[in-house]
Amino acid sequence: MFIGTWWALIPPLLAIILAFVTKEVYSSLFLGVAVGAMLYSGFHPWESFVNFFEIMKDSMNLNILIFDVLLGMIIVLMAKTGGSAAYGKWAGTKIKSKKSALLATTGLGILIFVDDYFNCLTVGSVMRPVTDRYKVSRAKLAYIIDSTAAPVCIIAPISSWAAAVNSYVPEDAGITGFQLFLRTIPYNLYAILTLFMVIFITVTAFDFGLMKKHEENAAKGDLFTSGAEEFEQISEDEVNPNGKVIDLVLPVAVLIVSAIGAMIYTGYLGGATDVITAFSGCDAETSLIFATMVTIFFMLILYLPRKVVTFKGFMDSLAEGFKLMVPAVTILIFAWSLKGVGDALGLADFVGHIVGDNASASIFIPVVMFAAAVFLSFSTGTSWGTFAILVPIATAMFSGGADLEMMVISVSAVLAGAVCGDHVSPISDTTVMSSAGAQSNHINHVSTQMQYAAVVAAVCIVGYLIAGVIHIWWVVLGVSLILLTGTLLVIRKVTGAKQDGRK
Repeated sequence: MFIGTWWALIPPLLAIILAFVTKEVYSSLFLGVAVGAMLYSGFHPWESFVNFFEIMKDSMNLNILIFDVLLGMIIVLMAKTGGSAAYGKWAGTKIKSKKSALLATTGLGILIFVDDYFNCLTVGSVMRPVTDRYKVSRAKLAYIIDSTAAPVCIIAPISSWAAAVNSYVPEDAGITGFQLFLRTIPYNLYAILTLFMVIFITVTAFDFGLMKKHEENAAKGDLFTSGAEEFEQISEDEVNPNGKVIDLVLPVAVLIVSAIGAMIYTGYLGGATDVITAFSGCDAETSLIFATMVTIFFMLILYLPRKVVTFKGFMDSLAEGFKLMVPAVTILIFAWSLKGVGDALGLADFVGHIVGDNASASIFIPVVMFAAAVFLSFSTGTSWGTFAILVPIATAMFSGGADLEMMVISVSAVLAGAVCGDHVSPISDTTVMSSAGAQSNHINHVSTQMQYAAVVAAVCIVGYLIAGVIHIWWVVLGVSLILLTGTLLVIRKVTGAKQDGRK
């Protein structure tokens, strides 16, 4: 009775509403999963109890959890050896302002494009000492990390995301998955506009809404605004005062090189014949675990002979790294479980039918697909799951190569909407990772980012309406960029006027 109907929307919406009302994410996610298990079991008490844990067990991605813990160990070791502190001091001699610190964080986020998980945690651990030095709020840092993770990956041909999209395109689409992905890049309005907005607010030093409050508090020395107690700091006594920049830079370099190398290798094992197809068919999760283990072994060789950390301290960092990642791991497990509940209740089928039945007018198809992707990704917390549901629907509307450009625009709208929904969803694993990487309270990150993302999403709706009529990517993108710039300038003028009025 509840499967494949609007009832499937109740668990994720309940979890999201409770998270914003209570400001407490663990119990909100738990209740969402519990209600979903009861709906799936027809409110049978014992079956609901059993299904709750069965869904949780089946939904967990152990590879990602292992990667999180190992990366947590790397972060702790960088701090203990004094590498993070040394990098912060060195960067302080090169980076002379808050603006340059934010631009450097943005640049590093764009540079690490192979995987969003990798991006979120690595950028946060490397740049946190620098942004703290210039009193950047943790919510602002989390926003920049999140905005240079999925939005960059979805327009990077060599990434785990490109591989995912490639795998969801049917063989009878009239175009290969990789070719389709390349053609969607200039039409991926949300990703491009988000990156533009990050650069705009950084260069102009302009913030609005809740983010403005966090930045004002940070300027006074309060980087967190709330939730600082969640994050245990490494004891000053444990940090080597003689740490060097190489203690951070070399491990990060090894991490990046070994991750890319492992992805290419696993791609060739899967039958690839060149680097591009290797990335398209790689085993990203196993590659990331391999990269973190190689990096830890490298750190052992780098640190122990120089006595920057004891062997006991080195091994203790594994437990400390796990402890560091406990908040992120807990939220991830519940978020995955909530997605599993949605799958069990047929949420994907329900949304898919609605989209298929109501996207009849061709010029409105991109907007409809964008809105559906935003809603589905926001509700489930997964952009990849949204790709899997809506990309085949978008390609089926133009099967056999009929109106190929419209197919490209529609798929682009799906990809953009999926990233947008994932970007603002409190149950998204990428959003959780960004909070963990920045060591920001999760609800603070979501609530501040949502206002910025809403502005971009509104412009995207107009952009896709234009795209439905004018199938010229540079016109659509150009108008969208002009519209976003104008919107931000208006917001700046209005909020500035209000500020002047209060004075």
